[in-house]
Amino acid sequence: MARYTGPSCRLCRREGQKLFLKGERCYSEKCALEKRAYAPGQHGQNRKKNSNYGLQLREKQKAKRFYGLQETQFRNYFDKAAAKKGMTGANLLIMLETRLDNAVFRMGFASSRKEARQLVTHGHFTVNGKKADIPSMAIKAGDVIAVKEKSASSPKFKEIKEMTISTPAWISIDTNKLEGKILSMPTRDMIDTPVEEHLIVELYSK
Repeated sequence: MARYTGPSCRLCRREGQKLFLKGERCYSEKCALEKRAYAPGQHGQNRKKNSNYGLQLREKQKAKRFYGLQETQFRNYFDKAAAKKGMTGANLLIMLETRLDNAVFRMGFASSRKEARQLVTHGHFTVNGKKADIPSMAIKAGDVIAVKEKSASSPKFKEIKEMTISTPAWISIDTNKLEGKILSMPTRDMIDTPVEEHLIVELYSK
């Protein structure tokens, strides 16, 4: 399946909540969900209540869209999570959180996961001093993610040095050095993504 290239705000309206796909725009009055808080399409305002299957499907779609994954990618993560010890749903979210593009977003180097994925692909970051340009790269405790020296002089990253960035408990950030460190692997209670993962597990377990 090809990657979705339509309006990002349409996805937020379909899920009925902000997915923060447009960076700063999502926090402003320009957010489409603030103006039209109903599903897109001709019958968007008249949609009926979802069945149990519908709720499970919407939760899976929401999680995919939060992290910017395609169906096959998401299913592969689920299968890997199910094969691990522990709760499948929690394992799934932890694996998604510890993608390189998500870590870059969490460190405040990008205003959205979409932008983070683009910056990683364009080769602006290193992991432990080595070039890293694969968004899906799994990071681990102790890893240091830094902006490449050549990229640090760009206006995008110069602005970050003047910012105060709030990060999750499992990440630390040094804006002067433009680098962040993975302090520990996140646990489920450290992940604030508003997803009810048990519904995804129920969907794939049928």
